[in-house]
Amino acid sequence: MLLGIAVLTGAPSLHAAPELATAAVEADWILDRLARPAPMRTAFVELRESRLLKDPLRLSGEYRRPADDVLVREVRMPYAETTTIRTGEAGAGEATIARAGKAPRTFSLSRAPELAALQASFGALLSGDRTALAEHYTISSDGTRGHWTLTLVPKRTDLAAQVRDIVLHGRGAELRCIETRTPGSEQPQRTLLASAAHAAAGSVDTAGFAALCHGDADAQ
Repeated sequence: MLLGIAVLTGAPSLHAAPELATAAVEADWILDRLARPAPMRTAFVELRESRLLKDPLRLSGEYRRPADDVLVREVRMPYAETTTIRTGEAGAGEATIARAGKAPRTFSLSRAPELAALQASFGALLSGDRTALAEHYTISSDGTRGHWTLTLVPKRTDLAAQVRDIVLHGRGAELRCIETRTPGSEQPQRTLLASAAHAAAGSVDTAGFAALCHGDADAQ
């Protein structure tokens, strides 16, 4: 779920300026490029692996940001489920989960610190506000402007108990993939976005999914 940070589309090409594509990247440069105003939306494809699952679970749907304080994650396949996170005043807010055939469940974000931090970091990321993002995460970057990673490590104990780190993969101004690692997990949860999600529209195995996430492939 993390990341909902994901409502980022459209990347200006760096091919016309190869010296920029190969320039070392800094976190502030990435944050400046990822800043987007609401409203916006993007498709996602997510692969979840677990020892409890015979085969990886593949989810697909759409992230929407209809307003600055609202994040919507709509799963369309293999089931229908919509999670809506709304932030209120002074950091208060609520989350609503609606699933086909069941009554919606609404609860305070104070009961789900990982969702509260998600919404806060999501807003900071899309506004390019490193100071606000740094309240929740230690930030580091690696790579070049044409092929970069931005790593977020939770500072708060309650969030760190749920998430070990979040690694964003991108090219230029396009966020293509989010890897979320949880404590004790063998494999990260990968969410493909924008052009990477479209490239995974067909059948993609675990290795192909990872290649798309890391920018090592454009299609399978």
